[in-house]
Amino acid sequence: MTGLRTLAAMWLVMFGVAVHADSPDDDSDLPQWADKRIGPFHASLSRWVESTSRRIDGFFGTTDALTVDTDSYLRLSQEWDWREGAPFDQDLGARFRLDLPTTEKRLRLIIESEPDETRGTLAGRESELTDDRSDSLGDLLVGLNRLGNKDKTRHWNTQVGAGIKLRLPLEPYVRLTSQRLWTLQDGPWQLHSDNRLSWFNGDGYSARTRWDLGRPLDERRHLRFLTNVQWREEVDHLEFSQTMELNRQLNRRSVLRASAGVIGESGSDPVIDDSYLELRFRRDIHKGYTFLDVAPSLHFPRDADRDPRWALTLRLEMYFRRHIDRVSL
Repeated sequence: MTGLRTLAAMWLVMFGVAVHADSPDDDSDLPQWADKRIGPFHASLSRWVESTSRRIDGFFGTTDALTVDTDSYLRLSQEWDWREGAPFDQDLGARFRLDLPTTEKRLRLIIESEPDETRGTLAGRESELTDDRSDSLGDLLVGLNRLGNKDKTRHWNTQVGAGIKLRLPLEPYVRLTSQRLWTLQDGPWQLHSDNRLSWFNGDGYSARTRWDLGRPLDERRHLRFLTNVQWREEVDHLEFSQTMELNRQLNRRSVLRASAGVIGESGSDPVIDDSYLELRFRRDIHKGYTFLDVAPSLHFPRDADRDPRWALTLRLEMYFRRHIDRVSL
């Protein structure tokens, strides 16, 4: 309980900071001495990530590798997690992706850590604060992606990929991904579909589909309904989740998300494994590449006879890449 009170106090302090509007020149919550130490380190490592991806791309591809946009990045994170009835947990995570766009026309060499297919159950993913979190570099993929060239607002955009997972013994894999975006009745609702079918030699087949229906309510608020369905051969049953989210931009560097969701298993007799309420606060605490997430939540798990269970997660992450997006959910 002490850990919960400590994290709750941190959340209240950060939320209090966030509700005040940031000045146009305010881009950090850290003291000057911290900026002087972090700045050179971040710039040096970001240059290394970009230059490494471009050198590899130039070796396999063309001289366009020196100028074309790349999605390469490295993310380091530290997460503290408290759940009622469970021991306090903390994890140090790292995830990277080398995107090599000029290897061949519409063909990309991809090097990435911890593929989506190995990230576990939907219940485990819903407890994560980011969509692509990975706490391990144990699974490393090297493969080629054949990119679709169709506008997904008009046609299904399909990508095909294949490669190997770098572990002993080496494991080949094949992926098929398709995406489509509809604007319903000329707006404001948009429906996005993201689907993937995969085969990994060691893990077998897996399939998942994600449907995202959303619309802006005003300039600062956005409403979303998310549906996920997943099947993995090693588990051999359907998993599903349904979430409703209300996202609000508090100011230039802070956002707040209120969400409610259910997670279950579907088959001849579908059951709800967990239902939850969550409030997530995300703050850009330093120049668009260092972020703090604080997320208190209330769960009603089936294995606890639906008795309420509190949880609180604190996450700090730093991105290393040339182009940094502002704070978003």
